Amino acid sequence: MKSSFIRSYSDPAMLPKEGLPQVAFLGRSNAGKSSLINSLTDSKNLARVSATPGLTRLINIFDVAGKFHLVDLPGYGYAKMSRIEREGLTALIHDYLSTSKLLQLAVVIVDSRIGPTKDDRELIDSLHQADIPFILVANKVDKLSRTELSQIMSTLQVSVPGVPIVAHSSVTGAGSGELYEEIVRYLSASKA
Repeated sequence: MKSSFIRSYSDPAMLPKEGLPQVAFLGRSNAGKSSLINSLTDSKNLARVSATPGLTRLINIFDVAGKFHLVDLPGYGYAKMSRIEREGLTALIHDYLSTSKLLQLAVVIVDSRIGPTKDDRELIDSLHQADIPFILVANKVDKLSRTELSQIMSTLQVSVPGVPIVAHSSVTGAGSGELYEEIVRYLSASKA
């Protein structure tokens, strides 16, 4: 799948007002968002992966196969950031979600080993209130036993009923195709 970096933005007001539909990727710092993006696009280095969480501070836009623009938003909830930095990134995320004219869908990434945190639940509540459809990704499932995976998937289905949930591993690639198909299916349906 041919994917490429387009541009980074520090201000949501500067984003294009027309073009391909946008799919926003959101997740807590250290939920594996960059690795997921690379796995989804079958690229090793499209999104920068770091051992240090919380490095994404801008809105990064990628073209995915000419079908949609993937919007990589900063991670939230990183404890080692100052309160002012955290508040600034939270404002950036909320400004994007509330002002983007091209946003069609969000992908919320949670670490399957710990399940949805308070920050994840607040984001999910915000998406519901703003009427922004989303897909939930239980990431890093390669770290779980089958029993643990079954339990977390059941918990997520109860927590967010009616929302598509994809189990994903960047290590094995499991769930990448399913996530891509869910995104394309939603975008195709919303065009009709």
